[in-house]
Amino acid sequence: MNGEVQSSFLSRLWALMRKEFGQISHSRSLIISLIIPPTLQIILFGFALNPTVNHLRLGVVDECRDRESRDLIDAFTANGAFVVAHDYLAIGQMQQAMSRGDLDAGLLIPAHFARDRARKAGPVQVQFILNAMDANTAGIAEGYAGTILQAYNEDTMDVQTRSAPGTLGYAHLRARIALLYNPGLVSAWFIITGTFGILLILNGSLVAATTTSREKETGTLEQLLMTPAGTTEIIIAKMAPLFLLLMMDVGLVMVVGGLVFALPQRGSLPLILFAGACCCLVGIGIGTFIATFTRTGLQAKLLSFFVNPPMAMLSGATTPVEAMPKWLQPLTLLNPVRHFSLIARGVLIKGVGLEVLYPNLLALIAFAVILVTMSVVRYRKQLS
Repeated sequence: MNGEVQSSFLSRLWALMRKEFGQISHSRSLIISLIIPPTLQIILFGFALNPTVNHLRLGVVDECRDRESRDLIDAFTANGAFVVAHDYLAIGQMQQAMSRGDLDAGLLIPAHFARDRARKAGPVQVQFILNAMDANTAGIAEGYAGTILQAYNEDTMDVQTRSAPGTLGYAHLRARIALLYNPGLVSAWFIITGTFGILLILNGSLVAATTTSREKETGTLEQLLMTPAGTTEIIIAKMAPLFLLLMMDVGLVMVVGGLVFALPQRGSLPLILFAGACCCLVGIGIGTFIATFTRTGLQAKLLSFFVNPPMAMLSGATTPVEAMPKWLQPLTLLNPVRHFSLIARGVLIKGVGLEVLYPNLLALIAFAVILVTMSVVRYRKQLS
């Protein structure tokens, strides 16, 4: 008897899932939203949300006009981070050009630059001026300048040590830079692994909310209630096909990231797939829960805009959480996208495993269970 009941349950469930797959396959807009937007978004995010800046316009006031000062200017322009836009005779002229927006930075080399360095009496100062209208660009330029000056001091000290063994050189501080995990400083890796979870949850919630609300509009929901299928079978049949399609998006993002941006996959593939599955369930849970408060697909989409953008902005996906205000940072722990971003970056870029990422994975599992349970409970009440 139990075998007959189980067989009847599976047959009804399969029939309902076939209906869902058929409904999705006949809707071109849903198919397009599951395939084309994630592909375009991950490529555009990787290129457009790129914090790296190059060829910053540098103004120079060289009062020294010696070989030492020319070597310093060459050090600033050697790697393409800065390009000398103009040479000025006075600091006032350079400041006026900066106020007009003609320069991103300015370098002032004092007249006694070479003489002071030859004396070895202590560190010699040059003035570096930044146009801080764009705080992000100014911060990056400041980092560039610090690295260039450090490398210049070390190179000068090495040359002096070889020419005169036993001398200490001019630099009072030596530091060696080691770039771990991303030695090429490919900023797209940070962006892709951050927006990975946003795409899964955004697409999952929008499609789940739209399809569920559309059934209310077309009256399909009432027809399902007339069938022998129970509420559990209806709910599983609605969520399972969308879950499988979203898992294809997980593979799609990883393939596109690897092919277009050479995104590495250094860690456990099952771990990132399991975390992606939890993220897909979070998106489906949010979308289904939203649909229980709406009657039309348009209402569901509008309500989604009150949920998805805050989740994206408070995730640390495109900007570090540390850059947010102190009072806002704890709220990001309530965001499943942040936990998935940490897992994606840890697995794909760092190659770390469950021993490091288990707190984030447990949080992601908890979010998936809670949101799916809440959506199922409300949806079941509506079916009843």
